[in-house]
Amino acid sequence: MLRSVPKRLTAGFFVVLAFALGNAAISYRSTQKLITNEQAIAHSHQVIAELETTLSKLKDAETGQRGYLLTSDTQYLAPYVLARTQTQEQLAKLKQLTTDSPKQQQQIARLEQAMSAKFAELERTIDLEQKNQFDTARAIVLSGRGKQLMEDIRQIVGEMEKSERLRLQLRAQQSQNGFRNEIVTSSVATLLNVGLLVLLYYLIHRYIQQRQHAEESLRKANQTLETLIQSSPLGIVALTPSGKVSLWNPAAERIMGWSRREIVNQCLPIFDSQHLDRQLGDRILQGEAMSGIELSSYKQDGQAIAISLSTAPLRDASNQINGIMAVIADISDRYAAEQTIREQAALLDIATDAIFVQDLENRISFWNKGAERLYGWQAREALGKNADELLHGEPPLEIVVPQEKLNTDGEWQGELRQVDKNGKQIIVASRWTLVRDAQGNPKSILVVNTGITEKKRLEAQLLRVQRMESIGTLAGGIAHDLNNVLTPILMSVQLLQMKFSDTQSQHLLNSLESNVKRGAALVKQVLSFARGFEGDRVTLQVKHLISEIVHLIKETFPKSIEVVTDISPHLWTIFGDATQLHQVLMNLVVNARDAMPKGGTLSIQAENTIIDDHYAQMNVEAAVGCYVAIAVTDTGIGIPPEIIERIFEPFFTTKEVGKGTGLGLATALGIVKNHGGFVNVYSEVSKGTKFSIYLPASKATEPQPTKDSELLLGNGELILVVDDETSIREATKLSLEAYNYRVITASDGAKALTIYAKYQDEIAVVLLDMMMPSMDGTLTIVTLQKMNPVVKIIAISGLSSNEKIAAKTGLGVQAFLPKPCTAKDLLETLHYAIKK
Repeated sequence: MLRSVPKRLTAGFFVVLAFALGNAAISYRSTQKLITNEQAIAHSHQVIAELETTLSKLKDAETGQRGYLLTSDTQYLAPYVLARTQTQEQLAKLKQLTTDSPKQQQQIARLEQAMSAKFAELERTIDLEQKNQFDTARAIVLSGRGKQLMEDIRQIVGEMEKSERLRLQLRAQQSQNGFRNEIVTSSVATLLNVGLLVLLYYLIHRYIQQRQHAEESLRKANQTLETLIQSSPLGIVALTPSGKVSLWNPAAERIMGWSRREIVNQCLPIFDSQHLDRQLGDRILQGEAMSGIELSSYKQDGQAIAISLSTAPLRDASNQINGIMAVIADISDRYAAEQTIREQAALLDIATDAIFVQDLENRISFWNKGAERLYGWQAREALGKNADELLHGEPPLEIVVPQEKLNTDGEWQGELRQVDKNGKQIIVASRWTLVRDAQGNPKSILVVNTGITEKKRLEAQLLRVQRMESIGTLAGGIAHDLNNVLTPILMSVQLLQMKFSDTQSQHLLNSLESNVKRGAALVKQVLSFARGFEGDRVTLQVKHLISEIVHLIKETFPKSIEVVTDISPHLWTIFGDATQLHQVLMNLVVNARDAMPKGGTLSIQAENTIIDDHYAQMNVEAAVGCYVAIAVTDTGIGIPPEIIERIFEPFFTTKEVGKGTGLGLATALGIVKNHGGFVNVYSEVSKGTKFSIYLPASKATEPQPTKDSELLLGNGELILVVDDETSIREATKLSLEAYNYRVITASDGAKALTIYAKYQDEIAVVLLDMMMPSMDGTLTIVTLQKMNPVVKIIAISGLSSNEKIAAKTGLGVQAFLPKPCTAKDLLETLHYAIKK
């Protein structure tokens, strides 16, 4: 507003000046018109006067002519000549006066012509008079022609006078009108000038008031600005064009460390070339505006700080740079925070977890490298997308629960099933945290997802193994009790065979022995599944086993089943029990046959393979090493996904009642695991099933089979039999006595120690059950070894794991016998222990 007042004053001044000049111009013009009119009036008066003088001179000439004619006195000729000359001069003046008027020039030409005629007549009469021709001269005078010429001259002069008088009257009227107009114009101009002067005075007065108000406002603004500068948390510095400090507020002192007294008229330390690029400093001093220049500097005490510098030029009224204004902000805390954030962001990218942030409308705003690795979506592809649509396709019902939990508790964690970029289903352990803004309102959701697909698969395998172990423990206990039942029966049958030699008795006893052995074989299957039963292990060539199986298949399986084999010619050997592995393969091919009731293709493949770390991590039962892989594949009905996890459970079967015991695959798995291998299965309903058996490879050579040893008789050695089962003790005693051994028995470990202490010198071998109440076999063995370090012990148990325990107790354990055992096995082992 204040700036507009001088403009108005200037405009008012020029308006007044314009009006004054206009008035002067109008007055000058009016005056010129008046002067012109007055000159024209004077001219008209002069023309009239000259006309009258000319006419008067003409009359004087005529009077002189008449006097001469009447008196013949030549003295009258002098006035005539003078009048004539004056008349000529008057005509010349009239011509000069009427030069600007062609009409008057014409009238003067007529007048001059008439006067010439008149003077010619006068000259003629004077000439006649001088010739004494008075009468002729008198006749010319009396003829009236001279009078007529005089009338013509008077008429012309009258017309000219009349015309001049009309012109004079008109000019007088114009002069009066111009005078009146001049008075009116001058009055109006005067009034306007007065009004303009009043307006100019008002504007000047208002300008003065506004200037005073502006000066007061400026003073207050300067006060406010000074207060803001002094109280500002930002360092505000004014510099001269040469870079010296002229203003230094307290914040600048706090940030940089220099006091105002120390820094004013000194160069700003920031412009040191070590802190600020010299070219950049020159650009700032040249007046280039800069914003947000971040740089490192040092305080007066040498402490390093990070600052943000912004500059702008200060200009004078002529727009010349007369200084630089700089604003300094201490960004050390922000810089440290940003560094921390960068480090945290780097950690987020290093983290194996998928970490992302989504807003309340599920749009993704942050996506780390872990998320890229887990889901396959790059950050540029995921940002802005809807998380539910990207990771779930169609929002499942399981998403509703986390969102409700998140709204109430602010966090949630659990497992979710999602899909990756390729549409593959994955399982994640998800943790959701509700992020709030400064006002506590929900802002976004932080999601941390850990891929646990493989973990869940391994957990399922581990749970299956644990379930198998649990069932195995139960089956092992049952098998132990069954062995205790079968052992005395089998020994008794063999004793009865020696006692009753008739055909009928032998037939019945052979049938009984066969069934007992079948029961023992069944128990061995259970033990093989439960704890792993180690039979005789030798170096084997898998192709021989497969050849036997293929030969059996072709002889017994339906012709609708085609058998295809693919055996590598350079298979590695394995170390195992041929009988048990034969059983494994038979179980698999029989299951394949049952899966193809309408026929199909049965494929058996064998090849060498190497398990690496990656594969071992994918399968909890696998270990790194060389394996012989045997695959049995059928094109049968396949195994439904919902039961494939249970097929290795004991007694689980999908066959009809009476067509399967449910121990086939369980026993096969137990045998393979006992051989240090593992089994994989893959099946698709209506397409078929593939069982893959992996057995550790061995570099040993394949041994030749050995013949069975004959039964050996004793030499009266004393044998201590220790078992908590009475029937087993009695059957064992009878069997040994039948083959020339002396036997002493004990029902538990404590009694065995007492008997051994008494008959230590006589007892050749201790036949000891590993599982007894009160004092078990292990503790009994340790105590016996303390009593006699060279004691010979044969451990007996229905569990193969006890063989390993017995072997670890010391050299006193010479051998291990599984329950139930035949008399042959018992005698051979006893003979071996005695002779060792």
